[in-house]
Amino acid sequence: MIDEIAAHCGSVLRSGSSVLEECYEFLYLVSAASSDGIMKLYESGGIKILASQMPSLQDGSHLMEISIKLLQLILSRISLDIIYNDYLPELLLTAIARQFAVLHTSLKFDALHLLNGILSPKDTAQFLAALRTLSKDNISDNIRIGIVAVLQNRVAPAERLQALFLAESMVSIYGEDWLINQVSASAVQSPAEMCLLLVLEQSRVEIAVLLNELAYLKYEAPQDTSATAEAIELKRRNVAVACSLVEKIIKLISNIGGNDGNLLDEGTLTKLIHQLNETIMVVLEYLEDAKEHGQKKGDDLLASVRIIGSYLAEVPLACKEKVQNLLGYMLSVEGEDEQSPFYAVCFLLPLLCQITMEIEGCKAMASCGGLKSVIDCFSKLVGPDGYMVEDNGCIFLACDTIMNLLLKNDKIQLTVDESSFVSLLRALAYWSGNTDDMSSMMMAATICALVFDYTSEEALLSCSDFNNTILGSLYELITRCLASSKQDTNVDMDLSEIISAGFSRWVHRYPHIREAMKT
Repeated sequence: MIDEIAAHCGSVLRSGSSVLEECYEFLYLVSAASSDGIMKLYESGGIKILASQMPSLQDGSHLMEISIKLLQLILSRISLDIIYNDYLPELLLTAIARQFAVLHTSLKFDALHLLNGILSPKDTAQFLAALRTLSKDNISDNIRIGIVAVLQNRVAPAERLQALFLAESMVSIYGEDWLINQVSASAVQSPAEMCLLLVLEQSRVEIAVLLNELAYLKYEAPQDTSATAEAIELKRRNVAVACSLVEKIIKLISNIGGNDGNLLDEGTLTKLIHQLNETIMVVLEYLEDAKEHGQKKGDDLLASVRIIGSYLAEVPLACKEKVQNLLGYMLSVEGEDEQSPFYAVCFLLPLLCQITMEIEGCKAMASCGGLKSVIDCFSKLVGPDGYMVEDNGCIFLACDTIMNLLLKNDKIQLTVDESSFVSLLRALAYWSGNTDDMSSMMMAATICALVFDYTSEEALLSCSDFNNTILGSLYELITRCLASSKQDTNVDMDLSEIISAGFSRWVHRYPHIREAMKT
């Protein structure tokens, strides 16, 4: 009986009669009472009709409240993938976003949760790509206005956190500039930087609170209870969102430096930098605590390293002493699903590349075994089982870092075991053998020439995981790059000189390279 009623929901919603409010209430009760009722409502076109009618409903009305409850019920029972495959809910988002912006009742938070339910999933790339193409001004502006209202008023901490989740989703969809975009003329005006300042401030607060709670749960609370494990997992997810927002704000501030327009005034930038400094100090203290407790594994630690890496890539000399003391530890951090450190090293590569341009930075890397960490990372990036990364930037940052360290070895006295050099040479052979990019081959040949200073042909061939095929590939690489430097004026001459100088130093220890040059 209930299913039959629900099956006719579409015609009820289409009625447009004076009893529409009663119809909505009845549909909500019927749909909520049956596990199949919601599916019947959806299949009869109920959600599409709701979407078409909601924009015409009065703001904050009882009808709007029931409509939002119906949508919450639908989203709780039906996969978002099914909904996204059927249609793009632009009208729904427009209506819900408006309620989130203009209301000052509990319905505002229902709208907030509903928006998060629609926009937060990260595996709906097709939907998000389509969403970017919409005429989004009203949706985007209203969501920004709603977030500002939540963050600047006295509301429950849980709702503030939900506002951050929504801000992170919007930045993921539209980019960091969304935080400072001016609202359209039809929207309520507020300073362009208001949303940015409030989001950063609340992210700073959340990070401080969540990391403090995580430290208690991990180091003081009973560890053998499911409640503790669940609490840790939840707080790790929440802190990851707050850290992601801070990281994107760091990127935004960095990009503003190269922007012709004055998007932010000096006073705003000063406030932002002050908040970032406070956040970074909190995160560094959390990492120090984790180091003292011998903790190296966890997504919270990985998120902490990531935010530190993003910040120090812009200001490498900040918190210098703390960073140097933690450098080896940060390079050893693993995510929950990692078997060995990789992503932590990737996150720190921009910093490592910069600090190894100076002797002091190279000494810090040498003292903590940082070269081995970067070599392991590079081998994973370019080897046959290469890890997926966003771009090739990590590869070249790793190459520059390795090269900086090897070039300054006479001043810092690196200690690297032969197995690491063998691993590096194997990775270089594989990388250069699978690319036609001359700049990549020149970089590979340069590092190879520097590594050859530390060993010999005989020593390499005595290693069980090294052979003539790998060595022959490296000989061919060096030969090709030496020849190209004489013929191609576009080749990087600095790298060419390093290869040529290295060849002169060690050629007598690699007798078969001359044979490769003749072929």
